[in-house]
Amino acid sequence: MARSLRIAYLMDPLGGIDIDKDTTFAFLLESESRGHRNFVMGPADLAIRRGIPEARVQEVQVQRVAGDHYSLAAPTRETLESFDVVMLRKDPPFDMSFFFDTHVASLIDAKKTLVLNRPSGLRDANEKLYALRFPEITPESLVTGDADLLKEFLHELGGEMIIKPLDGCGGAGIFHLQEQDRNLNAILETATDEGRTRVMAQRYLPEVREGDKRIIVIDGEPLGAVLRVPNDGDHRSNFHVGGSAVRSDLTDRDREICARMADDLRRDGLIFVGLDVIGGYLTEVNVTSPTGIQEIDQLCGTNLAANMIDWIEEHTG
Repeated sequence: MARSLRIAYLMDPLGGIDIDKDTTFAFLLESESRGHRNFVMGPADLAIRRGIPEARVQEVQVQRVAGDHYSLAAPTRETLESFDVVMLRKDPPFDMSFFFDTHVASLIDAKKTLVLNRPSGLRDANEKLYALRFPEITPESLVTGDADLLKEFLHELGGEMIIKPLDGCGGAGIFHLQEQDRNLNAILETATDEGRTRVMAQRYLPEVREGDKRIIVIDGEPLGAVLRVPNDGDHRSNFHVGGSAVRSDLTDRDREICARMADDLRRDGLIFVGLDVIGGYLTEVNVTSPTGIQEIDQLCGTNLAANMIDWIEEHTG
């Protein structure tokens, strides 16, 4: 049996999570079932005292009972290096607050404490732009704030494309553009803040109507997948905006995409990752707080949280 670990989670308040969908909750359940001690904290709890990162933390116990799913002990203040593991699981967006959270976490001595995902990797891996490191497995893309350049790219693509903000999450700010749309100029002006903000434009992939596949990757290895299927009145498939979860198996193409990325993910310390794949093309790399494991477990009878806690136990001495 693995030794009992002390695991601290930087996360959103437990009172607001969906216990049947939240990935961090699944981690808490699994680690507690193995005798590990779990602690939670939020961004406001972090501090640096004389160069040492610390936090106000609360030990937590969880159960899968709606409305009564957690209990917290009295808060204590501890150095982050006193924990065996620190899990950075704050939900997007990646804003300046989270940026500074990663800087606090970067001060943790990696020889004393395992930090997941690696703070420097979180800073470098913008969830939209990181995918562009692998152009052979991504759809044609353009990043710019220039409306004329975006319209030129739209024409090159045959008059149809997707645009999305570089710092967006949960489907927010994503537009399906068509060249003949009289609102095109207004949409581009709004999305780019009249040229002051860059967006990502990508070829529209009609396969999205069949589903946007979320692939869960641990240490470069794909472990499961779920299709997020948009409803009839929306082009977005995110669960947050009403997409439906449909069972999906990993394909040879999925494994090819993961194999192409594995070395880069490991090098950057991106251990727990959610890849978004549409029509066999990589569209996003989710690293801040990937979700989807509970939907996969419910559809496929797996326990992906166990795979993550297994990995942690194997890499904590």
